[in-house]
Amino acid sequence: MDLAGETNSLISTVASFSSSSSSVSSIDTSLDCDSPRGGDVDHELLHTAVSSSVSVSVSSSSSASIQRVLSLIRSEDLDSRLFAAKEIRRLTKTSHRCRRHFSQAVEPLVSMLRFDSPESHHEAALLALLNLAVKDEKNKVSIIEAGALEPIINFLQSNSPTLQEYASASLLTLSASANNKPIIGANGVIPLLVKVIKHGSPQAKADAVMALSNLSTLPDNLSMILATKPLSPILNLLKSSKKSSKTSEKCCSLIESLIVSGEEARTGLVSDEGGVLAVVEVLENGSLQAREHAVGVLLTLCQSDRSKYREPILREGVIPGLLELTVQGTSKSRTKAQRLLCLLRDSESPRSEVQPDTIENIVSSLISHIDGDDQSGKAKKMLAEMVQVSMEKSLRHLQERASTLVRP
Repeated sequence: MDLAGETNSLISTVASFSSSSSSVSSIDTSLDCDSPRGGDVDHELLHTAVSSSVSVSVSSSSSASIQRVLSLIRSEDLDSRLFAAKEIRRLTKTSHRCRRHFSQAVEPLVSMLRFDSPESHHEAALLALLNLAVKDEKNKVSIIEAGALEPIINFLQSNSPTLQEYASASLLTLSASANNKPIIGANGVIPLLVKVIKHGSPQAKADAVMALSNLSTLPDNLSMILATKPLSPILNLLKSSKKSSKTSEKCCSLIESLIVSGEEARTGLVSDEGGVLAVVEVLENGSLQAREHAVGVLLTLCQSDRSKYREPILREGVIPGLLELTVQGTSKSRTKAQRLLCLLRDSESPRSEVQPDTIENIVSSLISHIDGDDQSGKAKKMLAEMVQVSMEKSLRHLQERASTLVRP
């Protein structure tokens, strides 16, 4: 059978294989962002992993289909390669088992990126590689080792918005691998990602900032990020993003890393119009992890120079959000919020025996110095709610102790 005939014969067999190889979705809990929001053509966030309770059996006919797809991706016929790339992308979209079976396709797919072929071929190969890499550490490493980084960097600088988006998404996924981080950073990707954050499409910007966040966990990469002076474009992206989004979370994570590293970034944040306000809005409306980063940003500012940064933080109405964090945030968020409230109060004098340094007393002192009835009223309401929650928790604790003591 010739390649064209073989391609046609695959259409029916791969369909049955795809349905038999589906897997159950679950949420990734890794620190680094792995699945890009632009990971597939529909720009859905891929959160796919194989459930241990699901058994996927591959029949002999399905195995034969895999081998035929692998044969096509290695062929000299460009149309056959294009078809195979699309099939690999489709079959690996939600199936980790398929990603393992098609790991042999990495090198021929990477070779498609280098060919002087139509943009559609580049797109198909990129998307296939992207799906192969999601939640698969071995494939991530193999893709870089096969030489994919050079063409991906070229696509990142492409005039094609689509190729630039797919390149940003690819770097997001590949940078989730600890093995890949130093290689990606050493090949000049960081300044290009910052440029995408400045001038790219909304989707490319979101993926680029998440890729930078992944890379920033390596000290050498963080130094390179600092050298590009990325604070202003990151703040602009944060201001325009929904504060509960993953993009805002990663923006705040990067901002926290930047201001810890130097006074220039701290001054830049405060001098940027709306910069501190955007962080406060994430503190109020972001995900739990985003709020933790946001309060970390503000605490770092105040700890570095209280006299310089206290007023700019208070001016943006941070107190209600901090009060909420002291009772509803993560353990780290609660601790940071309490420390920041202590730093924001008007007096730095030691606590007295009459007025112990409780959150209630700290906040009462802060409320008396808040300008505007609206902010003051909101803060008082939050304080009352916080005290109520605290009392309810104390009562439950006493009831639990009492029930323990009366047991025979």
